[in-house]
Amino acid sequence: MSHGEIGDLGHVVVIGGGIAGVSTAYHLAKTERCDRITLLEAESQLSYHTTGRSAALLTENYGAGPIRPLTTASLDFLQNPPSALIDHPIITKRGIMTVATTAQDHLELDRQLKHGESAVHTICEIDTGQAEELAPHVVFGPDHRVMWEEHAFDIDVAALHQAFVRGFRALDGNIEVSRRVDAAVRDGDRWIVETVSGQLSANLIVNAAGAWADLVATRAGVTPVGLTPLKRTAFMVASPLTGSSEFAFVAEIRHAWYLRPDGDQFMCSPADEQPSAPCDAKANELDIARTIEMLNDNTRLAIRSVKSHWAGLRTFSPDRAMVIGPDPQQPSFIWCAGQGGTGIQTSPGAGRLVADLVTAGTPSSHFDKTELDLPALLPDRFVAEDTATC
Repeated sequence: MSHGEIGDLGHVVVIGGGIAGVSTAYHLAKTERCDRITLLEAESQLSYHTTGRSAALLTENYGAGPIRPLTTASLDFLQNPPSALIDHPIITKRGIMTVATTAQDHLELDRQLKHGESAVHTICEIDTGQAEELAPHVVFGPDHRVMWEEHAFDIDVAALHQAFVRGFRALDGNIEVSRRVDAAVRDGDRWIVETVSGQLSANLIVNAAGAWADLVATRAGVTPVGLTPLKRTAFMVASPLTGSSEFAFVAEIRHAWYLRPDGDQFMCSPADEQPSAPCDAKANELDIARTIEMLNDNTRLAIRSVKSHWAGLRTFSPDRAMVIGPDPQQPSFIWCAGQGGTGIQTSPGAGRLVADLVTAGTPSSHFDKTELDLPALLPDRFVAEDTATC
């Protein structure tokens, strides 16, 4: 069976209630090729882990090369979502500033500026005087260089997630929470899916389980692709400056820290990537203290206390690109995993791509002008690499 040539889809089980799962379920439902679609979430609520803890931004100049076309493919939905699925706009303009402080950092900034030339909207360098007007909370030095992405946006994660949920339910999709998948076994042309509360029979499984995606694969007798969950810490501090809700998002180019305005507060992060087992991630107080020290050296926030803190898992494949499409050994097991830090902004495109591959075996015309590199996303790239190594 080649990619996606499965005829009538029958009953599809989507595992994972985060942004990847609900987007995929919604786009599959739109094809009207499924007898039923059941979305299973292990927790008692949807989007409990990574999705619900994301500081999501829409920025075209971010993520591994193969991921960026998925951002482009998502722009239409994010900018013009179906009116029946939303109560207010999903995105609001923010603007992102990236700061380089050393000669070595300047080389990295030049690389990012070059990469940004392919973006739909202009990404440019601005002088520190302009930067101070856009981000008066940050201290800029004479050797600093600044990259500015004006057409970047905050994403209302809850609204986007709910839009997919609303659309999926309107198309008769079924969502079941507190239903962890413990095993899945092939039985002829179907799967027997063992859950914490009983069995389901499915013709097709979509693995959108985030940090647990390799574990789900193992439980289904499918070879894992080598996903690594990485913990990221975040915390909120009060803003001492008036008008800070309109300031730019600012990030240090080597990801030592970033600051995102949030009403009369700032969301702060060391942008850390600490390997972790799949779990309910918790923030480390030492990481928070180190970040506060860096921020006090580079900003005018004078942080003395933290209002709240948390951590989330961002999961990456070995090459940091997503894993999307049928498993090469088991084509009725579909991957949608490894979103890393781009899962929110790429979710409309990724969900659509999964639906295209399942129903037609190839991307639809929606992706024609996105420069999509499908082989760089398909899970069989890892099998090819293993064979070449042997």
